[in-house]
Amino acid sequence: MDYNYNKLRIKGGEKVHLHTFPTDTSAGFDKKSAKEEVKNNIDELQTYQEMFYADDRYSLLVILQARDAAGKDGVIRHVMSGINPQGCRVHSFKTPTKTELEHDYMWRHYKELPERGMIEIFNRSHYENVLTTKVNPEFILNERIPGYDSVEKIDDKFWENRYAAINAMEKHWTDNGMHIVKIFLNVSKDEQKRRFLSRIDNPDKNWKFSSADLIARGNWDKYEKAYEELLEKTSTDYAPWYVVPADKKYFARVAVGDIILGEFKKMNLRFPPAESPEMLVKAREQLMNE
Repeated sequence: MDYNYNKLRIKGGEKVHLHTFPTDTSAGFDKKSAKEEVKNNIDELQTYQEMFYADDRYSLLVILQARDAAGKDGVIRHVMSGINPQGCRVHSFKTPTKTELEHDYMWRHYKELPERGMIEIFNRSHYENVLTTKVNPEFILNERIPGYDSVEKIDDKFWENRYAAINAMEKHWTDNGMHIVKIFLNVSKDEQKRRFLSRIDNPDKNWKFSSADLIARGNWDKYEKAYEELLEKTSTDYAPWYVVPADKKYFARVAVGDIILGEFKKMNLRFPPAESPEMLVKAREQLMNE
């Protein structure tokens, strides 16, 4: 089923108001048809991944950002289930460690970037440094940046510089052969509540819920504003953001798979040539004569 994913793509410089973006789109899919589409995507991804790995000119970074309970883990599990694990890694970024805080904020992300022929999925990413820290600017003080020893000094210029630095870094990566797919899973407040209650009421899911989830939910409007500015300032032609409706998990999984496939198709992938046609002829002759 065709769906125009460009309508989910944020154009550079576009003003973003998340309340105008849908959260419950199904695009004509139901659970059964979406499951079949995801399976088809997996089959196609397997084909592209083998060529991508053999071609060895590009790398692929998939960035997943979302509110709590938006379905990031499920997207990774379903969409990438058929990918050869030798060619794909997932990295989930938690609160920075003491060692990580001894470096600039990009250091821990930079060292997890994919090499050529590899797919890397960031479950949360360097964007937490203009998201969680923007809602909780006191976290910036842990970075011990010269000139920023109080929350009052963390002004609009600080954030503008950080957006510009992220854009410049991503431009450098893409100039050197990396393709970047950035997905924001857009879940509604009502759906998040339903999923939180499910985690609380199901003993097997209790481990997924923490008091921090409620704290973040209490700051819903602040996070909304931070996400809007993030999307406005860092969606570029070379690394655009897609705002994917996430209330219906089955559609989110279809959409992410389709968007990743679309990125592979832009790469003009090819299998490298054999060492030489003559070598193949001689090798075949030698093997047949054994």
